[in-house]
Amino acid sequence: MIGRLRGILIEKIAPEILIECNGIGYEVTMPMTSIYALPEINEEAIIYTHFVVREDAQLLYGFANKVERKLFRLVIKVNGVGPKLGLAILSSMSADQFVSCVTHDDLATIVKIPGVGKKTAERLLIEMRDRLKDWQAGGDSSADVFSLNVQQSDTYVNNAKGDATNALVSLGYNQAQADKAIKAIFQAEMTSEDLIRDALKAML
Repeated sequence: MIGRLRGILIEKIAPEILIECNGIGYEVTMPMTSIYALPEINEEAIIYTHFVVREDAQLLYGFANKVERKLFRLVIKVNGVGPKLGLAILSSMSADQFVSCVTHDDLATIVKIPGVGKKTAERLLIEMRDRLKDWQAGGDSSADVFSLNVQQSDTYVNNAKGDATNALVSLGYNQAQADKAIKAIFQAEMTSEDLIRDALKAML
């Protein structure tokens, strides 16, 4: 089991990153709340991981802190919820925000998450209620963190829009939804992480 990685961040193309640890590059899929908290490229990063082995793939999911990983592990135990949907949930809101939705039976917000229909949302609220009885606020799970300091150019802006759109599609939104959301909040100085964060907020 791979539970934690400490190394140099080589690539960051949401929702995936490449982190080099002792000469080995690990491809890790992360929720957007965790990607927002990462340092800049070529800096050291520490991520907490969850390893999934399937017949056709071995997948490594990463999180900025143990709080997000704990919630991810609880969520994927719900009937009909797998790692992809767990990733979408934690990309749409922080761990504590999700817990608040469960605590207040906020079905309307849960169903706005891509891939979550009404039946799945109801099942999440019912099954997670007992599992989250003793949940403590994470504190460090906030998505309000850094923004990249990158020299802007037309090429960069186009790449930022494309990367943000691709990230939303990989999280479960269709192409039309992703394009519309990015177009609605786009500003030239925004990074791909800014675009994804604001688009996800706008769709909830």
